[in-house]
Amino acid sequence: MEVAVIQENNKASVKISGRLDTTTTPQFQEAIKPLIDGETTEIEIDCSGMDYTSSLGLRSFLLLQKSMSSKGGSMVLTGMQAKVREVFDITGFSSIIKIV
Repeated sequence: MEVAVIQENNKASVKISGRLDTTTTPQFQEAIKPLIDGETTEIEIDCSGMDYTSSLGLRSFLLLQKSMSSKGGSMVLTGMQAKVREVFDITGFSSIIKIV
């Protein structure tokens, strides 16, 4: 899995590629920690290269969403592949997290 974060002022763009699973989620959490702890209030996550997410990955998205909401900000996931979107739909996360 690869994670790229570009941050400018209070906005951040994140690009994920590969599998977000038990082994790679800690790497993702480390990459987004500055966004949670800092002044970032708007995040766009490009999921077009992400081909799988486990429940631990879903939890990371939820924590990031809660962090942005608590700051009065927003988070959006973009470019999600159909098989990954299905996981979000089945678990109900697509009603919690904005996906375009």
